[in-house]
Amino acid sequence: MLDESLLDAPDALARADHRGLLLGAAEAGARVRTAVRHAAEAGIGQLNPEGRPRAVLFAGSGTAALGVADLLGALAGAAAPVTLLRPTGVAPAAGALRWALPGWAGSVDLLLIATTDGGEPGLALLAEQAYRRGCTVVAVAPRQSPLSEAVGGTHGLAVPMAPTPQEQYEEIQAASPGALWALFTPLLSLLDRVGLLTAPAETLQLVADRLDSTAERCGPAIATYSNPAKTLAAELADDLPLIWTEGTVAAPAGRRFASVLAELSGRPALAAELPGALPAHGLLLGGDFAGGAADPDDFFRDRVEEPQALRSRVVLLRDRPVGGLTAAPAARELAISHDTAISELEPQEGSELEALAELVAVTDFTAVYLALASGNRE
Repeated sequence: MLDESLLDAPDALARADHRGLLLGAAEAGARVRTAVRHAAEAGIGQLNPEGRPRAVLFAGSGTAALGVADLLGALAGAAAPVTLLRPTGVAPAAGALRWALPGWAGSVDLLLIATTDGGEPGLALLAEQAYRRGCTVVAVAPRQSPLSEAVGGTHGLAVPMAPTPQEQYEEIQAASPGALWALFTPLLSLLDRVGLLTAPAETLQLVADRLDSTAERCGPAIATYSNPAKTLAAELADDLPLIWTEGTVAAPAGRRFASVLAELSGRPALAAELPGALPAHGLLLGGDFAGGAADPDDFFRDRVEEPQALRSRVVLLRDRPVGGLTAAPAARELAISHDTAISELEPQEGSELEALAELVAVTDFTAVYLALASGNRE
């Protein structure tokens, strides 16, 4: 059950936020600025690449790192494929995970490693394997971590992860909103330098500004009626989010939203891109999760013993539709025809990266508010 009264009680939210999640969301812009400085100090701006890499390989652990891989793949597009190296192991623990390079990886390929931990032996072994194969290796990890020490110097380039002022929170919750930007920003600077995407320093400053302005609109002191993140959290109180996305950056933002909802607030969500989302989720709108499946006006229904029915709610995340074509009207029509509520988020004008920053920031704040107001605080 969502305690909606908590959403408009900033002091109570602060007391409930044992993991520093609101602070992490609010500091995302600051983490971007610090990460830009760390990337410059590490020497990314002085790199003189001889052409583009054939392929970009990515390895990392945790929600933030997987989100970075998805975002980089969407932004790089056809310039170079981004291949996620998935770990194997007997448990999701740092010492149990192992990564391996594909057989074709070699000297014309780039390996990116991102982690909020830095103590995974498997990532250090992967960096060693890549070095022997001749791959270029760049890692973003906490300063003085075993991975940074293994990569820095002879094996590649190590960029210190931008820290948070509240360091004790970082180990507790790697899905913290700020962690994504601390890992993502240096890699944006790198791929800009090698010509795979456009993310100069001035654009990253605009991203930081957009994150700051979104944090002001979504912060705990802003009332629900004018706060897009609190509004969406209240709308999703008892619903199954069907996250439908349209646009290049909306797709990975939607998938990240589903991931952080599960990890931070323990809520299931499904994400899919339009127009394929319509047939993929069509049966969910008309089955047991249909908006009208439970009759709220049934006076004789046992409201104490009977669990609240989980209903579908469409969450439409939109950026610029490819080619100017949009499936949004069809999505709205399908939802309305099945008596299913729909929430929509669309960023303000700006660059592709600014749009991405706004969508990620609003949905991150939403996941945090759902976690705090639902009692999932540990």
